[in-house]
Amino acid sequence: MLKIQNLKSGYNKMEVLRGVNLELKLAEIVALIGPNGAGKSTILKSIFGLTNTYSGKIIFKEKNITKFKTHELIKLGIGFVPQGRQVFSSMTILENLQMGVFIIKNRDVVERNINDIFKRFPILKEKQNELAGNLSGGQQQLLAIARALIQKPQILLLDEPSLGLAPKVAKEIFEKVIEIKNEGIAVLVVEQNAKQAVGIADRTYILENGKIVMQGSKDILKNEKIRDIYFGSDVAL
Repeated sequence: MLKIQNLKSGYNKMEVLRGVNLELKLAEIVALIGPNGAGKSTILKSIFGLTNTYSGKIIFKEKNITKFKTHELIKLGIGFVPQGRQVFSSMTILENLQMGVFIIKNRDVVERNINDIFKRFPILKEKQNELAGNLSGGQQQLLAIARALIQKPQILLLDEPSLGLAPKVAKEIFEKVIEIKNEGIAVLVVEQNAKQAVGIADRTYILENGKIVMQGSKDILKNEKIRDIYFGSDVAL
């Protein structure tokens, strides 16, 4: 569904990604892990048209989208949940969701999509008239995910969904991510909690210094060096 081919990208003249190759298939979760500054978030931002691309290609459903603008990517079926959630704190939950469907002009479609979101996230329906800034961190993360899903994407890009959340809340977020995958949506997730990310992922890529140094399934934990560096030596196999 999505292929990244020898991608070199970054910000202004600063190259962050140095020849990345990656593939995301229909209805799978792929995790991106690695040390801070490795380029994980830059991969997501590059897919979503938020970086400078110097060379390489991003292919989505056989179409070269490397130079596409963000609004074009949304229309094609790519959703993005940025790090830190970035909800509109002074707006209600409903207003936040309406911002997520700003490119849809058909009011019936907008209403149907919002109702679908409320079925998926009942807590958001219950609190739809509350300000987003008054929500808990976990509820704000759900809102950020919902805002991306409201466009009915085929791919969801998730940047650090568990950041700042209590372990129990983070677990609930990841359970939602699995539900999203089971509905046929491909998920590419950057996550600082490497153990948890690999636990839900079908495949994992490890990045260092803008390059992919290893990829694999959950068996990646069997590599002792990788396990000790990224997961801690106490990880059970």
